[in-house]
Amino acid sequence: MHRQSPGTYRTVPTADEPFRAFVPAPLPPDPPLAWSPAMRRRFDDALVALGRLDAVSALLLNAALVLNSFVRKEAVLSSQIEGMQSSLADLLLYEIDEQPSVPMEDAHEVSRYVAALEHGLARLRGGFPLSVRLISEMHAVLMDHPQGRCKTPGEFRRSQVWIGGTRPGNAVFVPPPPDAVSDCLGDLERFLNDLPEATPPLLKAALAHVQFETIHPFLDGNGRIGRLMIVLQLVHDGLLSEPLLYPSLFFKKHRALYYELLNAVRVHGDWERWLEYFAEGVEKSATQAVATAQHLLALVNKDRNRIATLGRGAASALAVLQALQRQPVTTAPALVRDTGLAMATVNRMLVQLIDPGIVAELTQRQRNRIFSYRAYVDVLNAEL
Repeated sequence: MHRQSPGTYRTVPTADEPFRAFVPAPLPPDPPLAWSPAMRRRFDDALVALGRLDAVSALLLNAALVLNSFVRKEAVLSSQIEGMQSSLADLLLYEIDEQPSVPMEDAHEVSRYVAALEHGLARLRGGFPLSVRLISEMHAVLMDHPQGRCKTPGEFRRSQVWIGGTRPGNAVFVPPPPDAVSDCLGDLERFLNDLPEATPPLLKAALAHVQFETIHPFLDGNGRIGRLMIVLQLVHDGLLSEPLLYPSLFFKKHRALYYELLNAVRVHGDWERWLEYFAEGVEKSATQAVATAQHLLALVNKDRNRIATLGRGAASALAVLQALQRQPVTTAPALVRDTGLAMATVNRMLVQLIDPGIVAELTQRQRNRIFSYRAYVDVLNAEL
């Protein structure tokens, strides 16, 4: 179904050439969405998959450790959509103050995505509303890196931006003029908080993502904040207890279609194709997250059973294994901090874990050695 463009174009005069900027209409779409049987099935399947993922998170004894890994996985994937080359291994190395294979700035930038999501989640759980102010705060955290500090972190843009082309006059898409951004965000905030009417959470996430990307309120970081908001809102609205979903895996695999469908909403009002794509992405991402969580759980249980045969050193080795789930690429000093064990004990446990192949040494050097819970990292890297 194609409806009229869901917004208006405003002609912006400039000294060089006038251009047309798009100002989206408030959500929900008008006229209402046309729900085909196929689209309903897509949303039903996505909701079932999210329910399974939420159930898995409730059953995991080490849910916080799995969450730690999944948040980092989403950070890497979302950043790769924007063209960054940093891998999960690069991020893990950066977090222990080691040199990644990409420039340090890239790894630092990816780490800010993790910090932004953690900040947003902590604020929501502290009773702060899902709001424009919270979006601004997360952006300030995301852009707290050398390349980002010149992009007015946490502040909505005061200049025109455009997507594609060399100037607004030949751009693929021109978001709202700066003076319209505040009103557009105010309308979006009301929609996120079920005004003027309640919207089912998964549908809300799908519609709000397009709206945010269309408003493009920041000079940089809009895509990453927009994708971060999907998971944050699903947690806020109760579809997920923890942000275990990593939807950027699907968006990255189908990146060209992702951008095509976002633009089709703006140009043709084609919400329905976008909604089918979004629901399929959530269903597949949630299903994959369940499989990955179960695989990690099985791996850890197998390794715990192997460690149980170590006798007197088993308790210390299990403490090291738990620390490795939180930080699967690490160093002996980091393990001392994480476990509270003495350095001599940590080194002895690492030797015992290397012998059966649970831990691998990555550096082959006498000092400042780096260790990896390799099989755990391999599971997390399976789809990257």
